[in-house]
Amino acid sequence: MFNRLIPLLSSIALIVTCPLLAEPATPLTALARMPVKEITVFKDGHAFLLHSGKMPTDAAGNVLLDALPQPVLGTFWPYSADKSAKLTSVTASSHKVKLDRTALSIRELIEANLGASVQITEQVAVAGKEPQTITYAGTLESVPTQTGEELEATSVPNSGEKLPVRGEMVLIKTEAGTKAVNLNRILDVTFAQKPATRLAHEEFRNLLTLKLDWGGKPPEKQADVGMLYLQKGIRWIPNYKVAIDGKGQAVVRLQATLINELTDLEDVTTNLVIGVPTFAFANTTDPIALQQAAAQLSQYFAQPGSTGSNFDNGSSFAMSNSIMSQTARMGEVRQGQPAAAADLGPEIASQGKTEDLYLFQVKHVTLKKGQRMVLPVAEYNLKYKDVYTLDIPVTPPPEVLRGFDASRKGEIARLLAAPKAMHKIRLFNTSDAPLTTAPALIVSNDRVIAQGMMNYTAIGANFDLELTTAIDVNVRKSDQETARTPDAEKWNKETFLRIDMAGKISLTNYGKQPVELEVTRHLMGNLDTVDHDGKKESVNLLEDAAAAPTAGSSYPQWYGWYAWPYWWNRFNGVGKATWSLTVEPGKTTDLAYTWHYFWR
Repeated sequence: MFNRLIPLLSSIALIVTCPLLAEPATPLTALARMPVKEITVFKDGHAFLLHSGKMPTDAAGNVLLDALPQPVLGTFWPYSADKSAKLTSVTASSHKVKLDRTALSIRELIEANLGASVQITEQVAVAGKEPQTITYAGTLESVPTQTGEELEATSVPNSGEKLPVRGEMVLIKTEAGTKAVNLNRILDVTFAQKPATRLAHEEFRNLLTLKLDWGGKPPEKQADVGMLYLQKGIRWIPNYKVAIDGKGQAVVRLQATLINELTDLEDVTTNLVIGVPTFAFANTTDPIALQQAAAQLSQYFAQPGSTGSNFDNGSSFAMSNSIMSQTARMGEVRQGQPAAAADLGPEIASQGKTEDLYLFQVKHVTLKKGQRMVLPVAEYNLKYKDVYTLDIPVTPPPEVLRGFDASRKGEIARLLAAPKAMHKIRLFNTSDAPLTTAPALIVSNDRVIAQGMMNYTAIGANFDLELTTAIDVNVRKSDQETARTPDAEKWNKETFLRIDMAGKISLTNYGKQPVELEVTRHLMGNLDTVDHDGKKESVNLLEDAAAAPTAGSSYPQWYGWYAWPYWWNRFNGVGKATWSLTVEPGKTTDLAYTWHYFWR
């Protein structure tokens, strides 16, 4: 039994120690970078890339790519378009490669010119004296080196591939014999012939190996292959210029700012996408990347509110920007957009699921990694009309207001004092593409009028783009109590007081042209009457954000300052009165309304 084990053990020892099993370093000439042919870019910074082309093959007929993507989990799809070669697998791994580089030191020049005749100037130490220099002639023989194969053979099993380790001395053949000289002592070298200046070094590099089956035939020198994947690193920022003629015609131009922090693009077809797709694993990198962490990108690709979780199912992506939470209510009067921070522009995203995916295609885009580009995308001729809107937000009942301190009363007074009508243009999207969420510059006769925020507007819908305050329209508002009815309602063994209110909005047009006004008034309580053919309705604060002047909230700013009693919503709600009217020049129109609420 023991005698049978001896040959087996000897074979195992030979396998473990034999350096011939180590794979030699791959020459860099066998590697390639597959060019990008087409990209699809989303506004959140993700891009879907298509690489394809005829790539050189190695001796085994496989394609080695010298660039690993960092795709989103589950989005990496390689393929072979070559009829003669079938793709059997793709491997991402660390390989030893040989790379020629220019020699930049005396040591590297010596290693690049072994066998050359030289004259060496060397510094030697003399006991008790200053170091001296000596000069002599010789031939460079070798720099003792432990090869990677030697190190792998002498290392413990499964310790991985090793790079060669070069010694700190050079062997020089002189008339007296072979001299071993520490490289640090060599001051200069004079070569008898012109020296070589290129040196091959081995290093580790992550490579992507596309293994191809050539069906038993000799592999060709090139193979037509490709790969598709989704990765963060390229984003586009839309912006509009709206040129109005004052007669109802507008030229709307869309341009894109393209930010590339991913890879070089050369004559690439670029698809720019409107809308927010769902990437369930947007924050999880596919293992094929061989990276523990994704590459650091600039602030333009940061997603505010990220939880840091790898499996957040896109929750942080969905809330990447407060603009996304503002649902555009097309065809209805909309309140103004909240003021944006100075650096918000590069982080503009689509408005959640209200935006359908739509694609603009721009061909022949060349953009190096790290560069930015502005390019024209589309142009539309749209109709518009001037409209003036007046939104008066909901106010707290007097009983609630009395419970606030002086500073909060002052804040509400400033919020509600002197309401102003806003001049807007209502754009009618009759083009063949939706308008996306983006900054919009409004000009007339090449003069800037304003800058606003374009909201997503579907084909056939309209959107109000704010210009400025309508200074020629004077607004005065007054509310007063008209009656109190004790014990008006009973509920849960309690009695409640009814308070009747009346309000009036006075609108005066000091301009020279008629003004078409759309007025909205929100009230806490139950709306009873609205004159001048106005419309009345009850609204839900949770669903109608127009009642709340606070950005990013469905409730008014002051709503949380008061502990609302349990019975409040039993009897009271929020009323909404709307009017559409025309005020002639020099005329005043009074809009009257009444409402009531209950109190205990």
